[in-house]
Amino acid sequence: MTVRQKVERVEVRTRRGLNEVTAEVARVVEASGIRDGLCTVFVRHTSASLVIQENADPAVQRDLEAFLSRLVPEGDRLYTHTAEGDDDMPSHVKAALTRTSEQVPFRGGELVLGTWQGIYVWEHRTGRHKREIAVHLIGE
Repeated sequence: MTVRQKVERVEVRTRRGLNEVTAEVARVVEASGIRDGLCTVFVRHTSASLVIQENADPAVQRDLEAFLSRLVPEGDRLYTHTAEGDDDMPSHVKAALTRTSEQVPFRGGELVLGTWQGIYVWEHRTGRHKREIAVHLIGE
């Protein structure tokens, strides 16, 4: 068996909530020339996270954002790390409660996601940001 690895960095422009990056990740897999293997996606930030979630009904994404915002509210007096505003520390807590990486197998140069699954960068900060994801592929 011959194993090849490739790491590609992808810049993503985000707004608060779930931002789908499935197409960007799929393009990296397809362009790699690696046909079968495992794709790891990693967000290189401490106030955003990654999730694999339903991509058919936008209400799912809105409900997830509403739930996590209720669970970790902004402006809580408990927080001392507020240098960048009321959403600063809550965004770190949200990222700690979720994930910074996801793994997806691929076969024939295509991601093996379920029918309703998409890969999302979950932006926890208010406003728009540039985030970087690293896409690491291993396979043959």
